[in-house]
Amino acid sequence: MTAAPGAAGASSPAELLHLARQAAAAGAAVLARRDPGALEATSKSSDSDWVTAFDVAAERAVRTVILGARPHDAITGEELGTTVPAGFTPDGGRVRWSIDPLDGTTNFIRDIVYYGTSVAAAGPDGTWLAGVVHAPALDRIYWASRGGGAWVSDHGSVRRLVGARTGMGRLLGTGLSYDADTRTEQIGALAALIEGYGDIRRLGSAALDLCLVADRTLDAFVERGLHEHDYAAGALIAEEAGLAVHRPTLRSMLDGGPTEAERLAGVTAAGPAALIGSLIGAAPVGDPA
Repeated sequence: MTAAPGAAGASSPAELLHLARQAAAAGAAVLARRDPGALEATSKSSDSDWVTAFDVAAERAVRTVILGARPHDAITGEELGTTVPAGFTPDGGRVRWSIDPLDGTTNFIRDIVYYGTSVAAAGPDGTWLAGVVHAPALDRIYWASRGGGAWVSDHGSVRRLVGARTGMGRLLGTGLSYDADTRTEQIGALAALIEGYGDIRRLGSAALDLCLVADRTLDAFVERGLHEHDYAAGALIAEEAGLAVHRPTLRSMLDGGPTEAERLAGVTAAGPAALIGSLIGAAPVGDPA
């Protein structure tokens, strides 16, 4: 039997996706009201890692939608941390949500269009069940549910995503860490990383990079040091588009999350299976969260 709204049990991937789309739309609506005079931008871990008043407002909007329908679920958000309701246990069939209210904050500040709200839901065993990346400046919404395929609405036109293209010059999406030492290592490894590719793209939003692999704009994506909320929805969308996906094996956010060293060592990748295997040096797997 399907759980009623607000019930403690898990729902189907399709039902979770329906709520994820509503929640992501609420966050994206906040971003769509972007006002250069009201950014209130402050730096976090470095002078390239920023948060704005819109990040926080968008996360609050997302949480309001989720908690209105499912008050017994746990939520992890980039800005407001992890909230766990009383009595929550994953083995009790509860769902956990992972929110990035504004992936691409630096782009948002500078009015570069690659940013959006990412919302994903994981089941009791940590398997990602539903994910949405809503990019208001692009007028695109990407979504997927476990076993239900991946889709995009592009200026209102909906199509199913079918993964990697063949032929043409291959493009690799990637990103650089905010951590200076890690970034230096990444730059040093770049030549080897792009071997066999015509070029790279560094667009500033890992969530959208993963979606762009799913919609064939990019041929593959690989980045080290992502947070869970960066890849949670986008990796599922790429996976449901038929691509091989590798998620880093990180300590659950319900157990305090990974250490900084653990996170910086983790690699997220999506693309054709053979390419991902060569990029990460291991067989690609759809790891649970």
